[in-house]
Amino acid sequence: MGLPAGALRKTGSMSTSLILACVWALVANVLAMLPSKDNHWARAYGLIAVGIPLVGFVTYENGPWIGLVVLIAGMSVLRWPLRYLLRWARRGFRRDRSGIPD
Repeated sequence: MGLPAGALRKTGSMSTSLILACVWALVANVLAMLPSKDNHWARAYGLIAVGIPLVGFVTYENGPWIGLVVLIAGMSVLRWPLRYLLRWARRGFRRDRSGIPD
């Protein structure tokens, strides 16, 4: 009459990598609420160091689309380091192009 004993566990379980990604997001939000003297940069570096391998783990376990969703979520949490990285890359690209003779 009902479902088999293991059916609910298989359909309702979440992978280890997604649980770790949720814990990472929760820790990132708690760290953002705490006061900081260096505008949270040291914490951001730590979150980046943990987050990059975590995105790879999520992609490995769940596929590229879920990995992309987790990557975009991490980029939204760490938007200021991302902005500074893009500015640095643009500045370096402009400098390289201006030095090329015609």
